[in-house]
Amino acid sequence: MVLYRTVVCRRTLEEPSPLRLHLTSLGREYALAFGERGASVIVNDLGGDIKGGGKSSAAADKVVEEIKAKGGKAVANYDSVEDGEKLIQTALDTFGRIDVSPSSYLFLYRILRDRSFARTSDLDWDLIHRVHLRGSFLVTRAAWNHMKNQKFGRIIMTSSAAGIYGNFGQANYSAAKLGLLGLANTLAIEGKKYNIHCNTIAPTAGSRLTQTVMPPDLLDSLKAEYVAPLVLWLCHEECKENGSLFEVGAGWIGKLRWERTLGKIVRHKNQNMSPEDVRDKWDQICDFTDATKPANIQESLQSLVEVLSKVDDGEGILANPTSAMASTGSEAVGKVLPQMTFTYTHMHCILYALGVGMSTKDPDQLKFLYEGHDDFSCLPTFGVIPAQSSMLEGGLSSVPGLSFDPTRLLHGEQYLELYKPLPTSGTLTSKASIADILDKGSGAVILLDVHTYSNQELVCYNQFSVFIVGAGGFGGKRSSDKAVSTVPAPNRAPDAVVEDETSRDQAALYRLSGDWNPLHINPSFAAMGGFKAPILHGLCSFGFAARHVLKQYAGNDVSRFKSIKVRFVKPVLPGQRLQTEMWKEGNRIHLLCKVKETGAVVLSGAYIDLHAAPGASVNAVPAGGLQSDLVFAEIVNAQWSKSKLSTGNGALHKGPYTGKADVTFIVADEDFMEVVMGKLNPQKAFFAGKLKVRGNIMMSQKLEMILKDYAKL
Repeated sequence: MVLYRTVVCRRTLEEPSPLRLHLTSLGREYALAFGERGASVIVNDLGGDIKGGGKSSAAADKVVEEIKAKGGKAVANYDSVEDGEKLIQTALDTFGRIDVSPSSYLFLYRILRDRSFARTSDLDWDLIHRVHLRGSFLVTRAAWNHMKNQKFGRIIMTSSAAGIYGNFGQANYSAAKLGLLGLANTLAIEGKKYNIHCNTIAPTAGSRLTQTVMPPDLLDSLKAEYVAPLVLWLCHEECKENGSLFEVGAGWIGKLRWERTLGKIVRHKNQNMSPEDVRDKWDQICDFTDATKPANIQESLQSLVEVLSKVDDGEGILANPTSAMASTGSEAVGKVLPQMTFTYTHMHCILYALGVGMSTKDPDQLKFLYEGHDDFSCLPTFGVIPAQSSMLEGGLSSVPGLSFDPTRLLHGEQYLELYKPLPTSGTLTSKASIADILDKGSGAVILLDVHTYSNQELVCYNQFSVFIVGAGGFGGKRSSDKAVSTVPAPNRAPDAVVEDETSRDQAALYRLSGDWNPLHINPSFAAMGGFKAPILHGLCSFGFAARHVLKQYAGNDVSRFKSIKVRFVKPVLPGQRLQTEMWKEGNRIHLLCKVKETGAVVLSGAYIDLHAAPGASVNAVPAGGLQSDLVFAEIVNAQWSKSKLSTGNGALHKGPYTGKADVTFIVADEDFMEVVMGKLNPQKAFFAGKLKVRGNIMMSQKLEMILKDYAKL
């Protein structure tokens, strides 16, 4: 395990002014353990009894001596908890940083002033909160910016079973300790992007606070040394845990989480809600069968989104969505949804093009924006628009044998294949069916196949992969041969990168193409979904990335577009820049779409297949072969090849080669033929990323002589 660096161990004890600090047996154990692992330790202790009386620096000095005796580094500090900046400054002045592998801060505050609630004075309440809650705030704040600048931090807040469960005579202590958990949870969220992790422990260990109330044999089982290993692991750079709560003691560690009943809506649209309504639904409100386990505020607020939807529809929350999927899901496979028609004009094509970022600033895009253009065309990805009505309006959740809450539906993946360029106006008919239902554990995946026709001619095929949150775990299969799979991008630098800025009104514009979800326009609705602002439609990002590829590798020729597959990963906020990275492998273009400002991946496992460029001599290619096979066949037949291929005896091999090559070229088949025929300059191909060279570049001149000779054949 990597050794630790600077760690601050401390414990506050109660005294009106100044607040005194005392190292508990837990704090002492932490200090010794960190020191043993190579940490530079700040030991803060003013001494005193469990009520904060008295004063002595002996305890801190003793721990420092113990650490140094074992070869460690330590220094004592005697500042008040309300002077947290002084303590942090001691660490900076002495050791240069606040570090625990390599930068963290560890707090441990404990004093007690137990009283029954009726006998709790203002002093009893205020002092406990000053020490435990406000003290934690002050010292953490003093260390916070140093951690942000270092891009690393580990914070451990020490709560208590009294804070989690409550305890007689400890109203003041319980409130402060649970307050620490709330503080830690928020710090975990705010610190995440700076690699600052904050977790909370609720330890049970023997100390001077418990030695008078616990028998000796029990105290022996609750040694502080059984708690320290958890603290050291949570502070380690390899530990990714963040925002979690652990109970620990006697060598046992358990992680806690919130649990919530499914609940029950007790009001109805346009009706008053009464206490009697609550009374009548009380058993269902308190029923933990099929309980949910919200992990963050977004998941918590999601239920309110469902409530608004259900109340408006006059419905109630489903009693058990998981078992409903389990008992009826298999019956839905193969079911056909109602047939949908979609009539559109050139205006819809133009509106869609604007919605996915087309602009008259680029002359090449005018063909998608002006109906009078000689080559007016409909963007290929417009093919999702007539098909999505089968999912949105066709009523996926209304299919007999398929029962789920539509507010839990997420768009997971999308596949679109065109059989001919889309007409710029007309009436299209879409026929949809449930291809399969998969069990992903945390949810269920529904594969929806949609075939779209113009009259009786098949125009395009879509496969919507939708994820139903919370509907998994019913024992179904996890994969399907009916699913169109994503494909990872090649493990090399991209061949091309295109950046494009979305406008502040991008979502407002895109929704006019038919996706009216208020998540993309209403700030209040977006906030209830856990977003700080309305987000961009996933299919809008899908359209941006597709047109990037279409321009980069097909010259905006819609007849070359064959198919596209993407996985939706994270949302985009209108106004952010989209960055599409592309890798060309034959007629397949792999792509990865990111948010430029954050680096967050938006689309992954994605690719676009293109038809061969017009005029390519595909008829000359042997079945299952490559166009370049003809070139190498001629090289093999030519008597002069051996003397020109190598400085020694030349040879030509097909397939894997175990020998050492003087120079290696990596180039797509069609690009290779463009070079051979003189249509593509090798230098331009190299700088464009279409031609990659490894080894002795000068040797490439010999190959160039052969290729020129072949071009004359």
